Amino acid sequence: MKRTALLLFTLALPACGSSYAQQGPSDTLRAYAQALQEGRVDAAYRLLSDEAKRSMSLEAFRRAVRDNPDDALEIARAIARPAADPVVTATVTMPNGEELLLVFEGGRWRLDAAAVDLYGQATPRQALVGFLRAFERRRYDIIMRYVPDAEKEGLVEPAGGAAGEAGDPGEAGAPRADGTAQPAAPGGAAGSAGADAAQKPGGRPGTARGGAGAAQLTPEKLKAAWEGPQKEQINRVVQAIKAALPTATIEETGDSASMAYGAGGTVAFTREHGVWKIKDF
Repeated sequence: MKRTALLLFTLALPACGSSYAQQGPSDTLRAYAQALQEGRVDAAYRLLSDEAKRSMSLEAFRRAVRDNPDDALEIARAIARPAADPVVTATVTMPNGEELLLVFEGGRWRLDAAAVDLYGQATPRQALVGFLRAFERRRYDIIMRYVPDAEKEGLVEPAGGAAGEAGDPGEAGAPRADGTAQPAAPGGAAGSAGADAAQKPGGRPGTARGGAGAAQLTPEKLKAAWEGPQKEQINRVVQAIKAALPTATIEETGDSASMAYGAGGTVAFTREHGVWKIKDF
């Protein structure tokens, strides 16, 4: 635990300390490593960020270094030889929850390429912002980018029975646990997550199936559902997601991620072909 804490606070080093204002991150890393190697623990501590200092007192830092000298030296040796020049970045969160990345280049802050990618999928948050933007513009062709492949092809269905089976939890109009009605899937594929994974507010992820005749999701079917019988419900869900997004935390685990919103709602993400998509909400 102490080694982990020390490593975490090493990674929390600022881009430049107060006494290194005119130096780059490589200089700060070398100064930190040298201080640890020479046993100047207080000098190393002064190079930590304010957040790191709030989380770990000077005495706790001294104790961590004292109790784990080999680990401290190993960390110092590792960060003294970075594999590449550090890239200094900053993230700015907009009022709508969208995040803009800035990169420090040539002595100036510059906007990252993501600033011009209105429908990016590099991160779960970027994917959700892009999805909401596409929804507001009724760009169903773009919304399709955020639907996982299997669900576009109608290859999954809710657990508990065949698609459209009477009494199936995913059947159109069937009640959910919260008492609300399950939105109808477009294209006649009632209850099929392949047709509703990207448009069923509050629905559950399905289980895989490869049944013949599964309905393929298209922008036209999505539009018919979301501007037809599901319009009121999808609008409520979207507004709840938009309200939660600016302060919401998105938890990532491997190729999956989730974000809580509203009263018990969850946006589920999956990473597919290197980009993030929205599995359910």
